[in-house]
This record gives sequence, structure tokens and C-alpha cells, in this order.
Amino acid sequence: MRTAAKWTGGVTALVLLLVGLNWWSTGEPFGLDGPRALNAPAVHYLRPHGDRHGLAGDRAIVLTPKGGSETGSDPHRITADVEPGSQDVVALRENGPDCTRTGTHIACTVAVGGATHPSQARVTALAAPGSHVGDVGHLRFTFTRGDGKVLTARTEVVVGEPVVEIGRPAPVKDVRPGAVVSLPFVVRNTGERPVEGLGVRFSSGEMELAERNANCRYPQGRRHYAVCRFPDLRIAPGETVVLRPALRVRASKTLMYDEVTQSAWPLDVGPGDNSAWLNGGDQGDGPPLTPTSGPPPAALTFAQGDARTSVGLALRSDYAVFAGDLRGAPGTERRLDVTVRNAGPGDPGARSSLVFTPPPGTEVTEEPMEEIDEDAYEPYCRHEKGSYVCGIGELAPGKSRTFTFTVRLGEPGAGSVRLKDWPLDPSDPPDQLSRLGRQDPDPTNDTTSVTVLG
Repeated sequence: MRTAAKWTGGVTALVLLLVGLNWWSTGEPFGLDGPRALNAPAVHYLRPHGDRHGLAGDRAIVLTPKGGSETGSDPHRITADVEPGSQDVVALRENGPDCTRTGTHIACTVAVGGATHPSQARVTALAAPGSHVGDVGHLRFTFTRGDGKVLTARTEVVVGEPVVEIGRPAPVKDVRPGAVVSLPFVVRNTGERPVEGLGVRFSSGEMELAERNANCRYPQGRRHYAVCRFPDLRIAPGETVVLRPALRVRASKTLMYDEVTQSAWPLDVGPGDNSAWLNGGDQGDGPPLTPTSGPPPAALTFAQGDARTSVGLALRSDYAVFAGDLRGAPGTERRLDVTVRNAGPGDPGARSSLVFTPPPGTEVTEEPMEEIDEDAYEPYCRHEKGSYVCGIGELAPGKSRTFTFTVRLGEPGAGSVRLKDWPLDPSDPPDQLSRLGRQDPDPTNDTTSVTVLG
């Protein structure tokens, strides 16, 4: 099996960019060429020329020197060459002040990575005008280190790409605490090339996987995270595959909102991120996951990348705030404890803040602090138009959190303490159940007064 990086950028340019070290391995061979070689993909898929459909995001060719760290301060030199006979398949264009191009050859100067961060280069290529799906060509890369050592690599490029999309199930609402939830795992290929081998990953935030499939691995023995490989699976363009049996997770007994995340990728492309998590872990002992062709078992929304499905419990969470009155003459300093308590029965997670507005004329002289480094502190609460906004964090049923202020009293008057839910995350899907917040059954105790009585 070949390891491949995938180009999916929307611009038609070659980018050679030095970035920090990002070692990752899928356990597959690289396009090595010589004893002192570069780690490079053996094959690289190109979006067809003029085609606007394809994988989202960047899948550049990543070049990493094989073994050892660079020393010295001299810059490195990277060259990319289209091999003879491949000019009608792949094109290169420079994009940067430190690059020069001559026909099918591009050379770039890059900075030194250093002993702790060996150099790494990223190359973005594109299909040549007039090329066709299935055309094959080759690129050769040369990495001349600052110390004079020359490293080389060779990558096959193929016009057309496999595009894996995942079916996202609808949110699962009103789940009984501790119940088992089943979700389908469906993938399809909307690209021009077949998927040659499939890797999948599924996980949850806190919910445990109710079943550990025999052909999956569970890193560090975790029961809410699994990685599975299907090296012999081939998904033709336009084909849909369902993994059976369905995924089964056990809902929390108190956490009101959680989610299941599903990911999938062609094995010869790789997941495209730092993927040390692919290797190791315990093997499952349950029924194996089996890919089957055919229509999905339910209506799904297909998308690339991670597919996240909300799971919501049939619970609410009763938060309440408490604060005392303040007595004393103007100028007197007093301690004020402001407490929020979760009476349960549900745990909504960290999604609320406490807002303290002092009485008019009363000044806060000390506020809650947090340690940001050894012997270094900064205010924990945010200042906002005369109020102090303090994130409550996670608060399990039956738990409380107290925020302590020192205030210098003014004339008699009233301030307030209230609860405020965090704003919605625009990156969340519109049907993300966590948008429902605490669903507090008694909102009347979400606010209380702080009164200076004199």
C-alpha cells in the first residue's frame, strides 16, 4: 500500500513553505530515493484541471528529511522537477519571493529548522491543462541541506482524486441516562478515482463505546475512541459503503450534551494531520466491523471531514446563585462571596458565566485571580461595562463554585448577580443540541441582588 498526501487547494500554484516539524506515520512506505532520502508520499492525487469539486482544505505534498536534525545556520535549498514525459500531467508554479521557476523546474530557499525542529517543506502542485483523469506522471524533489548533504525523493502524481464523504446522522434527542445509542457509519466516494483502502475513526467526548470491534484498535485502552483499517476495501467513484454493525455508545448518566465524531480517509492518502494516534492501542473483542455496499439505512447529510452528531439526555439542570447583603459605612471594606450551585439533575457542561454588577458607588478592590505561570497571576473574570463576568466552568450536579470579591462600600444601594449562557459557537451545526443550554427548570433563582444596607 502506498502512502499519499493529497493536494486540494483552490489556487493554481506551487507553494514551498518551511514549517515546524510534524512527524506522522500511517505505517506505509514513502517515496524514498537513496540512502540519505526525504520522507515523501509515494503517490499524490491531483484535482482535474478546471474541476471545482474535490476535497476541501489543503493537502500539500510534505517533504521531511529522513533521520537526524540540521545544524548550522546556512539556509536550505529545495527544488521540484517535473520529470521528462510528465509535462502534460502536472504543472508547477512558484508562489513566494524566495522561489524561482524555469519551465518544469522550481527552486526555493528556506530557513534553517534547527536542532529541535528539523526542516520540513510543503509543495502544492496542480494538474496540467489538457490532462485527463487517470494520467500518471512523476515529480522529483531535491533537498540540499545547509551542511551540503543532498536528500532526494520521487513522487508519482495521478490526475483525479478519491473524495470520501461521511454521512452525518441526525441529532439524537431525549435519551434516557445511561442508555445505549446506535448510529450508522456510512461513507461514499464522490471523486474520480477509487478509494484504495479505508481508514476510519470514531470517538465521543465522555460516552463510552458500548462495543469494541475486533478489527479496530483502542489507543491507550480508552473506551470512547477507536481507529479501524480496511486495507482491502475498494470504493469505486459514486459508490456508498455502510459499516455494520452500527456504532453503539452508552450515554452518560448526567452529562446533558455529548457528541459522536466520525472520520474516514483513503489509506493511501492518510488523514492529513499529526496521526501518531493511528498506531498502537488495544484490539477489540466484539464483532468485527464489516463494510457492505448499498444505500444508507437512514436519511443522512453527507459532508467531508469530521461528522459530528449530537446526543442529548432527557434531563434539565437547575442552576441557582447566592450572595449576601453588605453592611457598613461608606469606605468600609467587606468580603463578598458569590456562589453558583447546580441542583441537577443534569450537567450541561461548561457553557455559563456569572455576572456580578456591584451596587452604585461600591468599588471592587480585590477580585478572583488565576495562576497563569509560577507566581504569576491575572484576573479570572472579564471586565465588561462595570460588571465582572466569570466563567463557571463545568459544574456537576450537587456541586457549587464560589467567587470571592473584596469591595469598598459606597452609599446604600443595590447591585446584582445573574447567570448568563455563553453565545452560540458559529462553527457548530445549526442542529447542535448543546445550543439548548441549561434548560433550567426554575430560572427565577438565576438572579439575586447584592445590597449595601449601610
